[in-house]
Amino acid sequence: MDKTEFKRCFSRRLAEKFAMEVSDASPNELYQTLGSLMTSTYSQNWQQTWKDYREAGQKQAYYFSIEFLPGKMLKSNLLNMGWLEMVSEGLTELGISLDDLAEVEPDMALGNGGLGRLASCFMDSIASTGLPGNGNGIRYEYGLFKQRFVDNYQVELPDEWLQKGNLWEVRKESKAVDVRIGGDVYLSEDGFGNLTPNYQGGMLLRAVPYDSGMVGYQNDIVNTMRLWSVEISPEEEDRYRSIGDRRAVEDLTSVLYPDDSSEAGRKLRLSQEYFFVSAGVQSILRYYKQLNKPMDEINQYIAIHINDTHPAMCVAEFMRLLIDQEKMGWERAWNLTQEVMSYTNHTIMAEALEKWSIDMMKSVCPRIYQIIEEIDRRFVEEMTGVHDFDLIQRTRVIQCGQVHMAHLAIIGSHSTNGVAKLHSDLLKSVVLHDFYLLYPARFNNKTNGIAMRRWTQLANPALSNVLDDTIGDSWRKNPSDLRLLLNFEEDDQVLEALADAKWENKKRLATYIEDHCGIKVNSNAIFDVQIKRLHAYKRQLLNLLHIIKLYLDLKENPDLPIEPRVFIFGAKAAPSYHYAKSIIKVINETASLINQDDSINNKLKVVFLANYNVSLAERIIPAADVSEQISLASKEASGTSNMKLMLNGAVTIATLDGANVEIRDAVGDDNIAIFGLTESEVYQYYENRSYSSTDIFKNDAVVYKVVKTLVDGTIPNIISEGQEIFDSLIKYNDEFFVLRDFGDYCLAQESINQAYQDKRRWRQISLRNIANAGRFSSDKTVQRYADDIWQIEPAFAHEDDRGVTQHDTYLF
Repeated sequence: MDKTEFKRCFSRRLAEKFAMEVSDASPNELYQTLGSLMTSTYSQNWQQTWKDYREAGQKQAYYFSIEFLPGKMLKSNLLNMGWLEMVSEGLTELGISLDDLAEVEPDMALGNGGLGRLASCFMDSIASTGLPGNGNGIRYEYGLFKQRFVDNYQVELPDEWLQKGNLWEVRKESKAVDVRIGGDVYLSEDGFGNLTPNYQGGMLLRAVPYDSGMVGYQNDIVNTMRLWSVEISPEEEDRYRSIGDRRAVEDLTSVLYPDDSSEAGRKLRLSQEYFFVSAGVQSILRYYKQLNKPMDEINQYIAIHINDTHPAMCVAEFMRLLIDQEKMGWERAWNLTQEVMSYTNHTIMAEALEKWSIDMMKSVCPRIYQIIEEIDRRFVEEMTGVHDFDLIQRTRVIQCGQVHMAHLAIIGSHSTNGVAKLHSDLLKSVVLHDFYLLYPARFNNKTNGIAMRRWTQLANPALSNVLDDTIGDSWRKNPSDLRLLLNFEEDDQVLEALADAKWENKKRLATYIEDHCGIKVNSNAIFDVQIKRLHAYKRQLLNLLHIIKLYLDLKENPDLPIEPRVFIFGAKAAPSYHYAKSIIKVINETASLINQDDSINNKLKVVFLANYNVSLAERIIPAADVSEQISLASKEASGTSNMKLMLNGAVTIATLDGANVEIRDAVGDDNIAIFGLTESEVYQYYENRSYSSTDIFKNDAVVYKVVKTLVDGTIPNIISEGQEIFDSLIKYNDEFFVLRDFGDYCLAQESINQAYQDKRRWRQISLRNIANAGRFSSDKTVQRYADDIWQIEPAFAHEDDRGVTQHDTYLF
């Protein structure tokens, strides 16, 4: 489609859909029209892709994740379709701004942070590399929450992202399945020696899929992200005679991560997990049966990936379907299950590894608990006499009255991977060491990656244009070609062009900050960015204490030779995480104090941007000069904001945690600011219990002065929150070693200050970060998953002699 044809089709579609002309249409009507035109175009490729996979008998991977965080899809799909420039120009000629239409689209509120964004990067990359892979999750009606600040406190509002519908999804009622929640199950013999489950009571829920096409980058491949929504089955309607009864069911897929501080909240969360697992696995088996292949060969055609522990019941649900419905023997079913399943661990923190009480598991999914109980019994039987008794007890799925979901995922799969080299090493040596002793061959590393198309071509067109002019455009399809930029690190013209692109992005963000926060910031200042979930281990508090130090220093000497700084935060705290919400309050009150103090000559500004999401990240990341990656070493599994910021030329200040280690290896010690304890030093403190935050507080005058501001009235309106944070640091011995790393962090920040004052050197460091970011492409990451874990092979499209696109599968 060329521009002329697009304008004709667009105007005709608008008339057909809304019976009006362009001049009469609202931005939303124009957005709906453009989206409708796009989906009707790529739906042909979507249908053809599935047909090709089916006819080729191609093995497919299914990525189960409780979160997906795609952001806005309009420009992303235009880019991948190869339409972005053509549509933008065509709309302009019609008097329409593509940016205005993009503003209409809400962010798809299907995730919270890194887990969901990674899953969406993978969906993009799986399609763009031509791999047969699909997503499976929940269609949340409200997502997590919409964050607002009232009196500098976080307030949670409903995120009604589906209020005007979602034009990218297709409701597939014909693909609905039933999921049973609750009730009782007893087993009886069927006359052939098989045990048959008999269900009593409980709820039979209708799981209806909503499919969204995952458009590959200019390759005519369209995979599927399938999200499940709960409905009341027609056969069950008589049981729900009031609105309250119906809402109790419909709430199952209403909110991402319901508050688990109550028994009811925990039960709802477990029900969500079983609901999307059961619906997804049933759907996969139904598809597999259409292939007319023997059930005991399913491992050759299906791979199921468990993204974190939330979908760990995939193991038990797959077993349930094989033994209860397909009447397969346990041993064969178990072998197939292990060969089909694979698991990614996303955490080092033990409390993040899900555990459910036996009573709750029995209450929500009784048949699944019976199967898990048998998995546990057979595991103990298999390992007895082979391994030490204590080792077996520590690795059981059921222990101490709880079902350990990570144990189920590891025992029931053939692969367990971490998401950064350091993380994977810690899994083997510390966190999952017992399982590594049992299954050493199953453990592997797959360092996370990012969809570089979105984080350069969409988020940062200014940088993208400089790259095209400097190294050509091959990097758009092959991110490794960014290394060609290293040939220009002494070229002042290129360095100037990169700096101009950065300044353009900073001006754009400064305008946004002034419009939305009423804070005027200096675009020539250092934009220092920390954007991630608000959690104590991520140490936004360390950043805050350094800001307070700079403020106190400037109060003593307003002429201090420091570069002006704008500190930018973006983060949500879980609604029940009181400590994290207190940190938000103190950051906001500190910002109010600093931003209104004229005596420091505008050398410091602090901005906390509310409701951090993908779209906001696309504004912040291209404008960032400094990337804050300051979690306590050994606590962050990987991180992906570190990769996005690096790609956009920000300089990283970091501990040697997660993927920061690999970023350091990529750019070299001179192009990153490393500080703080190493993971081995952290574990040494744990072992000898020698850490004393009180000693640091009493003996370090700077630490003492800074920490005291939390309780001495320097920062207004934080009486209870300041005391809570003060107590966490002093009374409760500073769990995440904030005070231990504070001095080193300040020195690293001073090195940033010095480097920025040498403009040429700073620009060279920025260039080297961009040039070395290609290794963190999610295209490469998913290819490693495909080769090493899923054993799936790419499908490629080509044009035949008539110029008609054909889809063939090449089996290597």
